[in-house]
Amino acid sequence: MRPQEARAWEELVATARRTVSDGLVVGTSGNVSVRVGDTVLVTPSGVPYDRLKPDDVTGVDLDGRQVLGTLVPTSELPMHLAVYRTTGARAVVHTHAVHATAVSTLVSELPLIHYMAAALGGPVRVAPYATYGTDELAENMLRALADRSGCLLQNHGTVTHGTTLDQAYDRTAQLEWMCRLWLTAASVPGLSPSLLSGEQLAEVQEQLRGYGQRR
Repeated sequence: MRPQEARAWEELVATARRTVSDGLVVGTSGNVSVRVGDTVLVTPSGVPYDRLKPDDVTGVDLDGRQVLGTLVPTSELPMHLAVYRTTGARAVVHTHAVHATAVSTLVSELPLIHYMAAALGGPVRVAPYATYGTDELAENMLRALADRSGCLLQNHGTVTHGTTLDQAYDRTAQLEWMCRLWLTAASVPGLSPSLLSGEQLAEVQEQLRGYGQRR
C-alpha cells in the first residue's frame, strides 16, 4: 500500500465511522469509497466500522478486481464503480438515513423545500427500487444521478459523490436534512409547505458558483 492510499484509507474509515455516530447508518449498513488513481478503496462487507484497522485496507480496480487486502468488498461495489466510471467523482457515500429513506418511499423526486437542492445539482430524484448489490440498482442510480451529485434510492437510502470524502459526506448530511425538513413541514395537518420554483433554484445555483473562500 502506497502512502497516498494509506492516508486515503484512514480518511475513509473516519468518514465511515462518522456515518454511524451521526445516525445516518445502523450497524454495517451503508458504505463509503474513495478513488486514488485507478484504485478504489471501499469499506469491506459486514465489518463494523469501529473494528477497521490500517491492515484491513480493501481496494479494487475500476473493473472490480481486488488489488488490495483480503476482506470482501462491500456488496454495493457495483454502485460505487458505476459512479467512478461515469463521473469525475473521487469519493462516494451511501447511507440508509432514516428521513431520506422515508422520503424515497413517498415521492419520485424530493420536493423543492429548500435552496440547498442547488448544491446537489437540482431537484433530487428517486431511483426506482432494485435489489441491493445488483447491476440493475447501479443503472437505476446512474439515471437518477444524471447532472446531480446525489439521489435517493427507493426503499433503500441515499447516494452522494464529490471530489473529496468531506464533500461527499456533507452532501449526504444536507440531503438527509432536506428530507427531514420536508417530512416535518408536510406533516402539519391542513397545511402544505411552500416550495421553490425552478427559476428560484436556478438563481441559487448561479449564486453558489462564487460561494466560499477564494484561493
